[in-house]
Order: sequence, then C-alpha cells, then structure tokens
Amino acid sequence: MSHQLERQIVIAKKMDIVDSAHLMALASVAEADAGIALFEAKYTYEFWRPITAIRNGDIDGNPATERDASWQPIDVTPMHPEYPCAHCVINSAVAAIIRTELGTDEIPEVALTSPSLPGVTHHFTSLRAYTNEIATARICAGFHYRNSTVVGTEMGRQLGDYVAKATMQTAQAATIH
Repeated sequence: MSHQLERQIVIAKKMDIVDSAHLMALASVAEADAGIALFEAKYTYEFWRPITAIRNGDIDGNPATERDASWQPIDVTPMHPEYPCAHCVINSAVAAIIRTELGTDEIPEVALTSPSLPGVTHHFTSLRAYTNEIATARICAGFHYRNSTVVGTEMGRQLGDYVAKATMQTAQAATIH
C-alpha cells in the first residue's frame, strides 16, 4: 500500500518519528489482518458479483429480475468473490487505527489522487467521509452491492479497533493496562 492517507496526516500533525512509525506500523498490521480476514470471508461465502447477477437475471429464481447480457461495470471486475468489499474492509481498518491514534474522526485536510485517474483529486477532512466515498465508489463502479460495502466497512472498523487495542502498545499504555 502507498499509505497516502497516513503520510499526509503524519506530516500535517507534525508527528515525531516514534509516533509516525507507530501509526504506520499499526496501519500496516491492520491492512495485513484485513486482507487475511476478507479473503477468508470471500471464499467462505463465494457470493457472485453484480456483473454475473445482472447477466444471469433470468436464472436467479426471482421472476422480478430480467437478464441484461450486455451489462458492463465501469472497469474490469475483480476475479474473486464479491462479499465482503475488500477496499471497504482495508480502508476502514486503517481509518479505525487513525481514529484511535488521533482520538477523533476529524483529520487535517488530505488530498488523494488515484493512480488510475490522473488529475482527479479528492479532499477529505473526516475519516467517515473517506470510508463512505470508498464504499460508494465500489457500488457505482458496479463491483459490489450495498450490503457488501456496509458489512465490509463495519468489519474493517472492528478489525482496526482490535488491532489498535491489542497490537504494539506504547510503553506508557502497556503500564496502564
């Protein structure tokens, strides 16, 4: 991961080297744990993606849906099961780490540019707005259903909260517990 969000927050908050390293390490652990958890879930549930469901609407057992064999999402659909939303899990886990470390959902303004959309920059001043935009983008792209983004966002939040409490406690925090 490029850690764009975390790096900009570290710089804006003028965090010292120890606090910066701690935040980056926790974010990295959360990302790794999120990846493990989300792929375990994806291959447990093996839920079909919108492209498959829409193109096979005539055989889904629901008489209210119709087939649209030519439907296309905005981009190439990932070749793994749909549920839960991977981007939602990972980014919400990182957001939970940042929220715990800063003690607030509000962040200094960050500007994130997608490598796949040069020149398009999004600005965020809250972690909730950041995670909400990621979830909405995955739905609008045609990769996920809303439920997958809701569950994925909550899964990531819980995972990030756990990592923040259980991993790499500072010396001061370790003496308090």
